[in-house]
Amino acid sequence: MAQPIPMRPFTDSLPMALLRARESTMQHFRTLLAKSELTEQQWRVLRALASRQEAYEVTELAERTALLAPSISRIVANLDDRGLIVRTTVAHDQRRARLQLTRSGRALVRRLAPESEAIYNSIEEHFGADRLADLMAELKDLAETVGHKITVEGEVS
Repeated sequence: MAQPIPMRPFTDSLPMALLRARESTMQHFRTLLAKSELTEQQWRVLRALASRQEAYEVTELAERTALLAPSISRIVANLDDRGLIVRTTVAHDQRRARLQLTRSGRALVRRLAPESEAIYNSIEEHFGADRLADLMAELKDLAETVGHKITVEGEVS
């Protein structure tokens, strides 16, 4: 019989716990997104663009939405083809682009917003508004504290 590998139980793995929590919440949003033929990643981009009036540069949007550059490029191309976003080139650097929602894109987000908020309200109702606020604060703190700061030896630098 093989010797057990000295590591925490798989079920106690932080990445797995985060993935399970993500899946259990996202299942409620997938039906909403499917009605509008949107992927989760496309919705992330639309939500980020809807969150402010000024345009995002592609690299800034990728960081904000936690998407890799190749993925954001495909998503932007798809949303642009569908007329949901507009891409404009930065005048002094033709390699850079700025992205904004079109009227159609803003209308789509506005149309989906009530049902999205209803899902959030249901999650708050079942989990508890205070607990959810605490969880969001803790997750933000976790991301800021350990993001890109863990060494191979497991020590925070």
